[in-house]
Amino acid sequence: MKEPLALGIDMGGTNTAYGFVNSRGHIVRKGSLPTTGHTGVEGFIADFKKVLDPVIKELGRENIIGAGIGAPNGNIYTGEIVFAPNMPWKGIIPMAKLVGDALGIKATLTNDANAAGIGEMMYGAAKGMKDFILVTLGTGLGSGFVANGHMIYGHDGLAGELGHVIAVRDGRKCNCGRYGCLERYASATGIVITAEEWLEQRTDTTILRTHTGKLTAKAIQDAAHAGDAMALALYEYTGKILGQTLADMVAITSPQAIIFFGGLANAGDMLLHPIKKHLEDNLLNIYKNKVRIMQSALPDADAAILGASALVW
Repeated sequence: MKEPLALGIDMGGTNTAYGFVNSRGHIVRKGSLPTTGHTGVEGFIADFKKVLDPVIKELGRENIIGAGIGAPNGNIYTGEIVFAPNMPWKGIIPMAKLVGDALGIKATLTNDANAAGIGEMMYGAAKGMKDFILVTLGTGLGSGFVANGHMIYGHDGLAGELGHVIAVRDGRKCNCGRYGCLERYASATGIVITAEEWLEQRTDTTILRTHTGKLTAKAIQDAAHAGDAMALALYEYTGKILGQTLADMVAITSPQAIIFFGGLANAGDMLLHPIKKHLEDNLLNIYKNKVRIMQSALPDADAAILGASALVW
């Protein structure tokens, strides 16, 4: 008889990753498929089922005890994705029911950053911590707040939207419809917008002017590693806005640590050092030098998969 496994699903605006995880947090099989390019949500579910059914059959359907899903704007109470601005489907999507019905297994859903936070708490940098903030820096900015050892969900399951805290009053228009949201400045999308604005407004000599095709966060990271002054300044500016905003969040939850993961966080100290500096510069005195700034101890793709699978256990 094979060991029991939980299916963890990390559903993003561009890509959906999955993994079958045992009770020790070991991923025995994983894969992915694009989130976009299907005929509506129904087409996505049908294509996802085609990918997963052979794997479930091979592992033994009787060994799969359930599925956990992490998705943007995922509501753990209802199992729905609720008006997620970066997903290809609009409105309210009953994703837990759709996945559960298609695969024939019980499915539970939560916010993707909350899932990553649970994974970090069980298997990663936050192991043993009871109070921390997990910040995901991808296409958008997600977050999970853990206090007294419990994820904060709020009365409606939608608490902890750090990406949509107003960081710059009357600033850039966000996909959510408001102006100045943090994720429009401190995310892979945000740093590219800043770079494009600077390239238009300034005359600095920079590698970024020679980039062919659409500018990306990866191109900015590569330029910064090469010592490009503008690229390094972009990380300083992004870290400043993020650090200032996080100083306000510390006053609410008083975390032991703030942990970052995602593509933009892979810049490491180029981003984390300015975050730490501007965080400390803006903290109330009673919080100074108490909050650790850390990078995730889990691979980007695996943190949310492990966290989502933990919903099953």
